[in-house]
Amino acid sequence: MTREDEIFRKIEQGDSGGLDELVSLYYPEILRYCRWHTPDQAMAEDAAQETFLKAVRHFDRYVHKGRFKAFLYQIAANTCVDMWRKKKPEALPEELVYTEREFDRAEQEADLARLVERLPEKQREIVLLRFAQDLTLRETADVLGLPLRTVQSRLRAALKYLKEILKEGGETDAK
Repeated sequence: MTREDEIFRKIEQGDSGGLDELVSLYYPEILRYCRWHTPDQAMAEDAAQETFLKAVRHFDRYVHKGRFKAFLYQIAANTCVDMWRKKKPEALPEELVYTEREFDRAEQEADLARLVERLPEKQREIVLLRFAQDLTLRETADVLGLPLRTVQSRLRAALKYLKEILKEGGETDAK
């Protein structure tokens, strides 16, 4: 039995702290996902909070089959799309200024973002879910509502394309 299953069992038994446990379990992942799909940290935090508010609002419609994580990612994806419609993204700065302790990680994420934004939308989302969010291919397929084989082939095509870009000199700032 997974941690998620245990929490749902508590919720079914009337434990009001179960929802808090679900939020605690998945909030860091959903926030990181929203950060990839919004232009700044503040908007990512708003999107993550809105994701959980929507999940709680529609919780009575959810039937637990071990896929709550995919349910959350679908809500987060829709929430981020809605936020993008309201605010257009700002371009990434050419030079990142050191402002955080995890500078190397932030720099790698910015490089990944520049590479990934060159991919077609269908491939971009798969790469972000798989590598930025560390979801399995099966989880990625569940989140996107696609067959596993489709996810595998799109991921393979995306990785081939990214490999070609890197062979050509790794230019990540031109689209």
